[in-house]
Amino acid sequence: MPESVFTPQPPKGPRMPKIPKITIKSSVIVITLIAIGVMIFLSTSFIIVDQTENAVITTFGKYSKTLGAGLHYKLPFGIQKAYVVKTRVIQTETFGFRTIKSGAITQYSDQAFPDESTMLTGDLNIVDVEWIIQYRITNPKAWLFNISDQRKTIRDISQSVISRLVGDRLILGVIGPDRQTIQDQAVIMMNSIFDSYKLGIQVTQVQLQNIVPPKGVQDAFEDVNKAIQDMNRLINEGKEAYNNEIPKVRGQADQLLEVSQGYATERVNKARGDVSRFASVLSEYRKAPDITKRRLYFEMIDQVFAGDKNVDLIDKELSNFLPLKLLGGTEALQ
Repeated sequence: MPESVFTPQPPKGPRMPKIPKITIKSSVIVITLIAIGVMIFLSTSFIIVDQTENAVITTFGKYSKTLGAGLHYKLPFGIQKAYVVKTRVIQTETFGFRTIKSGAITQYSDQAFPDESTMLTGDLNIVDVEWIIQYRITNPKAWLFNISDQRKTIRDISQSVISRLVGDRLILGVIGPDRQTIQDQAVIMMNSIFDSYKLGIQVTQVQLQNIVPPKGVQDAFEDVNKAIQDMNRLINEGKEAYNNEIPKVRGQADQLLEVSQGYATERVNKARGDVSRFASVLSEYRKAPDITKRRLYFEMIDQVFAGDKNVDLIDKELSNFLPLKLLGGTEALQ
């Protein structure tokens, strides 16, 4: 007997409503695809570069050109890619501390970073140094392609330079008078190393922040720092007193020198006049000795008794009569 074929019957119950078929025209699909393609083309073909930026263009990953500010066209669909680099913005890296919020009231993190700030000075003292560096990207191509990890390179070189400068100095110099020297030399040394690495940046400023000794001896070093400040204050006061007194003394010395020079000039001129007068008298004496001697004698007598009155001159060799003095003067003879 032939085998019977069992055909399952659908369960009886309420029938499901039929879902109407949605028919999408092919023209709508084409228009949609074209619109999507146009949007992708426009979004990947143009780039807007800000005034503070430069855009580095690569073609299939290879450097092509660098664009300045403005609206620029590039090949779409990833053929050319644009990497925007901020070249006119000063960027900052902090060491030994972190800034949580900057503004009118800057907030700093309470977390310590001893691996960055702890250093050894030239006199084998440990000191905690906090500092910041400010830099600007000058070559966007070099910045993107020459170094793989730019930020780590900047931080490692900065730590190395500051550690070297601190290690060459005594702790009192690092805390006090050598601070500005360290900052200036750090800028020069960092720029030299970055140029050799062709990193494409320029360090504009290095600013040392807090420089403190270890906690165990911090009070003693603060006393030393106050003593250094007092010493500098006394030195400044001494310089001020020096500047007040020395010009006055120099003026008095110049005045005395001018007076002495005037007196010397007067004496020299007088001596020259005496010499000239003596030469003229000598010339006359050689012509008539007796007359000149008599004239000189009378001039001498006149000079000696110029301020005296009622003077009687008596010849010491007079012996033949008794000299009489006219008590009434010349008027008694009348």
